[in-house]
Amino acid sequence: MFFDIGPLELVAIVVLAVLIFGPDKLPKVIQDVTGFIRKVRAFSDNAKEDIRSELGPEFKDFEFEDLKPRNFVRKHVLEKDEYGLRELAEIRDGFDLKKEMADVTEAVRDSTAPRPAPAAPAASGGAPLSLSKESPAASGGRPDMFTKGADPSRREPPPFDADAT
Repeated sequence: MFFDIGPLELVAIVVLAVLIFGPDKLPKVIQDVTGFIRKVRAFSDNAKEDIRSELGPEFKDFEFEDLKPRNFVRKHVLEKDEYGLRELAEIRDGFDLKKEMADVTEAVRDSTAPRPAPAAPAASGGAPLSLSKESPAASGGRPDMFTKGADPSRREPPPFDADAT
């Protein structure tokens, strides 16, 4: 009944009860509370027995816990397994979604990884091909800002963000 109450909480409740009711009235309050709990349990048990007797002999093994949806499905559907649901549960348990997603992400990253660009064709004299109006010697070794890498005809795919999709 008190599965959710830890030892520290139980001590706090006892101290609080002693402070509220006092040490002389506390035994009477505990008797009253335990008597009330016994009456509620007896009322509940009598109600269950009345319902079982009204349902008839075919429901003699009826349990009220079976009315919870999870227990009902477990007892009536999974025990008989007419529909092969156990196999589906085994398939579901054998399927590791995180591993599958990691494999897909790795495959996408491998396919969109930048590939090494082929070497730029050299113009006469061994200098790289430039689209600027200046000659390569006049640029003073500065990079040409108007060219895109080695091969302007090669288009790279846009970057892929696996977390955004």
